[in-house]
Amino acid sequence: MVTEDQSAVIDFLALPSTHGGAKVERLDTHSAIVFLAGDRAYKLKRAVRFDYLDFSTAEKRRASCEGEVRLNRRMAPTIYRGVVAVTRAPDGAFELGGTGTIADWLVEMKRFPQEALLDRLAASGDLALELMPPLADAIAIFHAGAERRTDHGGKAGMQWVVDGNAGGFLEYGAACLERSACDRVIGDTCHELERQAALLDARRRSGFVRQCHGDLHLRNIVLLDGRPALFDGVEFNDEIGCTDVYYDLAFLLMDLWRRQLPRHANVVMNRYLSDTGDADGLSLLPLFLSCRAAVRAKTSATAAQLQSDDGQRKDLQSLARQYLGMAGELLRPPRPSLIAIGGFSGSGKSTLAVNLAPQVGAVPGAVVLRSDELRKRLSGVSPLDRLDARGYSPLLNERVYTGLADSAARILRSGHSAIVDAVFARAADRRVIERVATLASVSFAGLWLDAPESTLVARAERRRNDPSDADAAVIRTQLSQETGRIDWQRIDASGAAAAVAESGLHYLRLDFPHSMNGVSLALA
Repeated sequence: MVTEDQSAVIDFLALPSTHGGAKVERLDTHSAIVFLAGDRAYKLKRAVRFDYLDFSTAEKRRASCEGEVRLNRRMAPTIYRGVVAVTRAPDGAFELGGTGTIADWLVEMKRFPQEALLDRLAASGDLALELMPPLADAIAIFHAGAERRTDHGGKAGMQWVVDGNAGGFLEYGAACLERSACDRVIGDTCHELERQAALLDARRRSGFVRQCHGDLHLRNIVLLDGRPALFDGVEFNDEIGCTDVYYDLAFLLMDLWRRQLPRHANVVMNRYLSDTGDADGLSLLPLFLSCRAAVRAKTSATAAQLQSDDGQRKDLQSLARQYLGMAGELLRPPRPSLIAIGGFSGSGKSTLAVNLAPQVGAVPGAVVLRSDELRKRLSGVSPLDRLDARGYSPLLNERVYTGLADSAARILRSGHSAIVDAVFARAADRRVIERVATLASVSFAGLWLDAPESTLVARAERRRNDPSDADAAVIRTQLSQETGRIDWQRIDASGAAAAVAESGLHYLRLDFPHSMNGVSLALA
């Protein structure tokens, strides 16, 4: 794996005198070493060669440094300053950016607090759920502007990933990964890859394979001025960087799920889907998530071999086994189901939907479809704009419920579960959504939330920054309507959100446990 001795350059970069006397911190990965000093960070790419990466010569490392700066300035222009040489003077002394002969190359970056990295925030329990929508927005915007690459991706691109995982397991995993478990994961992945081959190739032809980030996990996202910023994308191999946009997103979703942050993962998926409208890609998530976990199993096993510290090596080997087990589980998603949550405005439908979603269906949980958001889209306004009476006409109401049914059917066809959040006061609207489940041959649960008028009104009046337009007058109008017989499971929604969620989960676990993914949540 190691092709050159870089120890002299490493020792030079670790000296405070190299950086004007500033204290130096060192961060190691299997492919690079980062030196933090003062307000700068310098990344030295290791002289290594793997099946997916070749930094074996100084010239190749220079090209990689230049590519890293060029590609990552798309996402984090304020972080990436440029490329700087480590030079050797005639007397043999090393310098940063000197005029002597070139010894190696570095990426120079603006330093940021390591505590601002999202993986650090997650580890300390401080990764706010409220950060997930803007993070998903940033990814969607980045993907929308990324260059389309029809020369990569598709079935062949994912086969390259699978073959690399298989080879890595054999070469680097023997010390910590059970051979039969590796073979089982690779075999199941190849089966799913063949099943999805046509869709993978169709998405490549349609422009969904783009010059993406390639390594989009929490350690490569940082809070800058309170906003998530992506950095450290892959420049060294287009087979990794040029992928289906959902394969790019899948790394983040897998990382959040492994860190036992299922609500975060579910919010990111739902917001990204809302931003992009790309529901067809959902059916590829089990394959993509599993491949991402398998890649992590391979790289963790590889990194373990580079460790001289026995404790760190054992930790990485244990992590590799965890990722391999996760890769296998992700290829066996629960069966999809359809859940409809009805009730008058203020009953807590949206809160219940987001609490249930991470626990239902394939990772990272169910897609949430909300009538208030669809109504605003159909009206051509932003989610927080208020609608007048024309926005609630019988014709638009019909379009909203028809649209919800169509969207739910599309989600179910992708193999994912859907939760539909709407008033469903009319029996006809309830029959429409029930029929979606019947036609899709999936389990259906209808939940109706009951709460006193005073509770409904109080909750509606407390809402801030919410797509719902309902106020006290709207709620009283709803209460005066004839709902007909409601056969759905009725839940007392007058209490705390956690109690309502527990009631909903109790019913779902009893009626279709095969659709639950088994995560345990601290409910809001």
